[in-house]
Amino acid sequence: MILAAAAAAAARLAHARGAWIHLDTAQSVGKHPVEVAALGVDLLSIAGHKLGAPKGVGALYVGPCVTLAPLLLGANHERGLRPGTENVASIVGLGVACEVARRELGERIARFLGQRERLWRALAEAVPGLRRHGEPASCLANTLHLRFPGVSGEQLLARAPELAASTGSACHAGHGQAPAVLLAMGVAEHEARGALRLSLGPGTSEQDIDGAALALARAWRSLTM
Repeated sequence: MILAAAAAAAARLAHARGAWIHLDTAQSVGKHPVEVAALGVDLLSIAGHKLGAPKGVGALYVGPCVTLAPLLLGANHERGLRPGTENVASIVGLGVACEVARRELGERIARFLGQRERLWRALAEAVPGLRRHGEPASCLANTLHLRFPGVSGEQLLARAPELAASTGSACHAGHGQAPAVLLAMGVAEHEARGALRLSLGPGTSEQDIDGAALALARAWRSLTM
């Protein structure tokens, strides 16, 4: 897979210079094949709520050559890295969510791809000048990143209150700035402000896709016509 090859190449470059490499797979586990051995990374983190586990639980893979120092002291829980009683119920929930995601991965990917392309076709037909970021074959199956012409993503979402979407990552929510990655790609700032990230989940239906396309197209027309 393209994503795995890119991560493995980055790991080789890091290791050649004596550095460790950490991979954040919060967005990919449960939606894309993730094999630590193939990636070659030293550390890998998982966010449970992104694949159906309870909120607030996650996991960190620590490679055999990595030694971590505890941030807190006082007890020997979690191999001496973090004192405090483990949240057993959430840990079990994460394990079950991972089992379900692995069992259903192929089916999920196929469904996400079909829904993502359905959403793209509907919006591209309704919004002249709509741009899509990323090569479809190398993007996550459940994510569509678009740039709407003549508007800002925040304005667009404000006109479509029935949707839950984002103008960027949750880590940078609320700052209102153009996405730094798009600016680095050479996209003009006023155009980059029209970016919107649309994500699909296991419960997304065809009706949801069609409704989202209608809502976004209607919101865009209300701002530009």
